Amino acid sequence: MEFVTLNNGVKMPILGFGVFQIPDAAACEQAVLDAISVGYRSIDTAASYGNEESVGRAIAASGVDRKELFITTKLWIQSQGYEGTLQAFEQSMQKLGLDYLDLYLIHQPYGDVFGEWRAMEKLYKEGRIRAIGISNFQADRVVDLMIHTEIVPAVNQVETHPFQQQIANQAFMQENNIQIECWAPFAEGKNGMFTNELLGTIAAKHNKSIAQVILRWLVQRDVVTIPKTVSRERMVENFNIFDFQLSEAEMTQIQTLDTQTSSFFDHRDPVMVKWLGERKL
Repeated sequence: MEFVTLNNGVKMPILGFGVFQIPDAAACEQAVLDAISVGYRSIDTAASYGNEESVGRAIAASGVDRKELFITTKLWIQSQGYEGTLQAFEQSMQKLGLDYLDLYLIHQPYGDVFGEWRAMEKLYKEGRIRAIGISNFQADRVVDLMIHTEIVPAVNQVETHPFQQQIANQAFMQENNIQIECWAPFAEGKNGMFTNELLGTIAAKHNKSIAQVILRWLVQRDVVTIPKTVSRERMVENFNIFDFQLSEAEMTQIQTLDTQTSSFFDHRDPVMVKWLGERKL
């Protein structure tokens, strides 16, 4: 496994396992157990996924030393930022069955973000969280947060895949010592991801799958990634990306696929902002 070093010195695996859209309790618990047995040590969940308890049961049943694991969860939008965050954190910790968290992210850039961040700073200083970060923040929102708070986010988790490459956004994060982490590395197969001719040609050259090429491309860009699957076979496939390397020419070819457009939705769309802001867990 390769690691990145966050801006506070904490080491984070560059490849992890995500559990978005695995709401079934038994299926999620089994998927996390399988992932850990395959070798994954970074597990990414969120309060809004509704599966923190399943993740917690899998962690407890895995037999792996807690210190070997890197566990991330995310805070859902809080209208009562500071106090709401402290309460939400305790609820997540209870569900996960943990006494400390490796990474806590603000899931969406809405609500009382500054109150949320101040609460997270408090929990970080108390040693309850090893690193704090954000998710789905555009560069302007990141700057606004940095100016008005004390601690620079360690991570920003954003949609990143061959059709939405976040090149300028990653450069901005690197300038500010913030680690980019991607969600939806395969764009959920949208836009013909797994039948793309260019990706297929590169995959065949290396005797790898398109999924492996995408993950390798992300790793070579120093992007932390958390692919999700409930198939143990796919978990193994996704994990086996450290035995080959894409050439500079291949990296440049993949760059031509960038549409600079989300494959899902625009976080600045008022209709989506309203839907997210009014969504209650």
